[in-house]
Amino acid sequence: MTDTAQVRKAVRALFDPRGCADPHPHYAVLRDHGPVWRLPDGTVLLSRFAECDHLLRAPLFRVEDEAWMAENFPETVEHMTVHSLMAEMVNQNPPHHERLRRLVGRAFTPRRVAELRPAVAELVEGLLDRLAKKAAGGEPVDFMAEFALPLPITVIGELLGIPAEDRAWFGPRVATVTAAIEQDLTGPALTAADRATEELWERLGELVRLRTREPREDLVSTLVAAREADGDRLTRRELLANLVLLYSAGYETTSNLLGNGLATLIERPALLNRLRGEPDRAGVWVEEMLRFTPPIPIASRWAGENTVLGGLPIARGTQVVGLLSSANRDPARYDNPDTFDPDRPRVPNLSFGAGAHYCLGAVLARMEAELAFPALLSRFGTIEFAAEEHLRPVMTSLRGYARLPLVLGG
Repeated sequence: MTDTAQVRKAVRALFDPRGCADPHPHYAVLRDHGPVWRLPDGTVLLSRFAECDHLLRAPLFRVEDEAWMAENFPETVEHMTVHSLMAEMVNQNPPHHERLRRLVGRAFTPRRVAELRPAVAELVEGLLDRLAKKAAGGEPVDFMAEFALPLPITVIGELLGIPAEDRAWFGPRVATVTAAIEQDLTGPALTAADRATEELWERLGELVRLRTREPREDLVSTLVAAREADGDRLTRRELLANLVLLYSAGYETTSNLLGNGLATLIERPALLNRLRGEPDRAGVWVEEMLRFTPPIPIASRWAGENTVLGGLPIARGTQVVGLLSSANRDPARYDNPDTFDPDRPRVPNLSFGAGAHYCLGAVLARMEAELAFPALLSRFGTIEFAAEEHLRPVMTSLRGYARLPLVLGG
């Protein structure tokens, strides 16, 4: 089989549920034989670390902003979901991105995250108490529903200032919007997401009005104050859209990090037991979890000008997709990349991105995971799969488990 035929076969597999379930053999083919590969529709796939890192850092590669959507998918711009998404800072290019990031970043400084640590540790223990009760007698429990989702949802809810009684209401609507994004903003999923987005804006608008009258020590109050100080700095649309972003991104990435990381350990019982005995090193274990099964497996940009990558000419306007999961296992970057190794030298990975759009909540996500894993392993002497579950079998911007049933023993 020629190199070209191998790459085409690997690419087909990556977009097939059967191949996407274990994409790494196919990523290896791309890295070896087509590291910069043009699809029939013109999209370019990158599979090596060097090119993916360049994609995320080089200013000429731009995120798919409102102007890009209007040019390439004009039929979507009237939808409420797209109207909201295109005001989020992750879908903004300079100079608007920097302006929004500075405002929102005040809540995610290392100092602010460190101040949250005792409260998060207490929350972890409370969730483990509940998990233990549900698991008593050998009853299977869904780790995602009972721990991996409630933990970050509660943390980001506290940070934003969303009342505890409202958080359960937000979850299904955020999930509806996420489902539409994963289906390329088409069909019935987009219609459902439009309704959900309208409801999210209405509920968040009420919270903004409340915090305008009665400010507190939370991010909503901080952003309201910034908007009141200078209306040009933060429009109503930007405020509401970025509150939706912060709530959804604040838990989706972390919940998948927790689920993916725990599943990786269960599949390697010797390593699971080892981490139980070295809780003080949880940070390096979390970093290897991020590298090994990143919760965000791809990143998309478009070329703002003509350029060349890996010898392939790329015209202005071309969509370029970095396969971050593949980059994180590039043997040119990591020794024995397909081995989960907590003793690996601390070589940065791309799981939270790189460059100007590096994940704002990365410090918070790491902190939650570093507290969660030692506490979980200390509480339960045995942790086993209760049923066979698989990571989402489609290539999307998120990769994790919808369910993760476990049997937990004392």
